[in-house]
Amino acid sequence: MSDLASYKGLWVYIETEYGLAKSVGYELLNPGRLLADELGEELVAVIIGKDVQGVAEKAIAYGADKAIVVDSDAFEVYTTDGFSKALTELIGKYKPSTILIGATNNGRDLGPRVACRIETGLTADCTAISVEEGSKNIVWTRPAFGGNLMANILCPDTRPQMGTVRPGVFKRTELDESRKGEIIKETIEIGKDDIRTILLERIKEVAELVNLEEAEIIVSGGRGMGGPENFKIIDELVDALGGAKGASRAAVDSGWIPHAHQVGQTGKTVGPRIYIACGISGAIQHLAGMSGSDIIVAINKDPEAPIFEVADYGVIGDLFEVVPALTEQVNALKAERS
Repeated sequence: MSDLASYKGLWVYIETEYGLAKSVGYELLNPGRLLADELGEELVAVIIGKDVQGVAEKAIAYGADKAIVVDSDAFEVYTTDGFSKALTELIGKYKPSTILIGATNNGRDLGPRVACRIETGLTADCTAISVEEGSKNIVWTRPAFGGNLMANILCPDTRPQMGTVRPGVFKRTELDESRKGEIIKETIEIGKDDIRTILLERIKEVAELVNLEEAEIIVSGGRGMGGPENFKIIDELVDALGGAKGASRAAVDSGWIPHAHQVGQTGKTVGPRIYIACGISGAIQHLAGMSGSDIIVAINKDPEAPIFEVADYGVIGDLFEVVPALTEQVNALKAERS
């Protein structure tokens, strides 16, 4: 236990791409701050990328005490080998007690690779985190058995404790640009033999096609859509609002829309300003993935649908009439303002 006591500091890994931070990193500084205060430890943002000084400064403004920065051309784009080596070396040098990583595609790749290298545990796709009473163990909460149960997982015997946390679970704190903190610059040498894969081309249209985690407005369709061809009315409303298209598990399981659009415990957790649910009954698995939205609008012809219990605004009616009418109104307002 004495060896475990030598690990101190709660780290939040801030994922970046081309010098810009993914939103989930800043989101995790919110629970990170609360956990660090409860543990009596420092909150440290860890940034690996290229031209990321601004990300470090912003992380401190969002609540970090310090930022550790690895800034190099070698880290402009994500590679499993390069980023795993960098984070593993940083952990070996600083020995943090806890590491939070966003459960993005890259985060889900990076977390397990690093955990294996340093021989510790990792809890994936967490939806809640807390401190065990009377100890410094983190309680990682995640869905289990297809989302029918919530499991609490602890890692009492090894450090650091690691977990990936879904985007959209937590909200960012208010930005405080008056906050000051130390920015520590580290150099990690990456040789040609360290990275076994290279990025030949990034197709922007594909990479950014489905970005539900950072969308401000999401329009989702469920079983009530009736078939894949009917999602065109969702597309039209999404285009009018400048949002993103989501879906329930029922729509995905029916093969109407790719899994990348799925919102829920077995899909993506989102927290947009506005979430519009069309033909979605509101199963508990779906609600867990979008209940953090600021405003929820439900459109369903069944007045008893559970979705209405969490909705801020509910429309009981035929979505094939309501959604096109809503799209028409949005476009009319846009035309008036232009």
